[in-house]
Amino acid sequence: MFFVASKLFWLFAQPLSVILALVLLGLALIWWGRRKAALVFLGLAALVHVAVGYTSLGYVLIQPLEDRFAVPVSPPEEVNAIVLLGGATLARPSTAREITELNQSGDRLVTTLWLAQRYPEAKLVLSGGGGFLMGETESEAETMRRFFERFGIAKERLIVEGESRNTDENALLTRDLVDGGGATILVTSAFHMPRSVGIFRKQGVDVVPWPTDYRSTGDQGLTLELANPNQNLETATVAMREWIGLVAYNLTGRTSDLLPSP
Repeated sequence: MFFVASKLFWLFAQPLSVILALVLLGLALIWWGRRKAALVFLGLAALVHVAVGYTSLGYVLIQPLEDRFAVPVSPPEEVNAIVLLGGATLARPSTAREITELNQSGDRLVTTLWLAQRYPEAKLVLSGGGGFLMGETESEAETMRRFFERFGIAKERLIVEGESRNTDENALLTRDLVDGGGATILVTSAFHMPRSVGIFRKQGVDVVPWPTDYRSTGDQGLTLELANPNQNLETATVAMREWIGLVAYNLTGRTSDLLPSP
């Protein structure tokens, strides 16, 4: 229920949907002869569009999340498991073509591959089911398994968890797979690490955060950004979704802290 509700909520709450709703309301008001009110809604639509597409708002919002956890200065000497969270592949082309097509979060797989080479005795727990409501693609864990096998990682090291649909289920379904004598490294995007750590802690799993896939420089202020509006929009969308996710997971008891810290 939580998974479906979150998907439906974000369908309407994401910036592009908000802009579309404001434009439609404005057009409807024009149709009804309420031109002054229509101008307000159309102006709000333009304002939101400029804010998320032509300013550095997204980077300003995502920086505190990315800076919350850092790559370990003193990495663990003995690692039992490396947990990789899904969200880094394109499901439909990967399934249809039997490949591993990476999205902008593809650094998650690259970083995990590097860690797998650094810790050759560690098992790799690949966690990720289908991200679509109708389940028309293979699990992302299966897509990720194909990536690591083609880079020469032994099948015996790979543990495929392909049922989880969100981060809460990632933690719930992997907590019994990481038992062992060494540390458990958690790999996910830097902006996603605070919520992920909070959820794993709630499930009783002590992880070593290894963030990757940075979107911001760490010192960006709010300015006009005209060069790449598509990237600005995507960054703003990701940042807003993550902040909303932090609040929702905390309010529903899936994390103990609103913004988990090291």
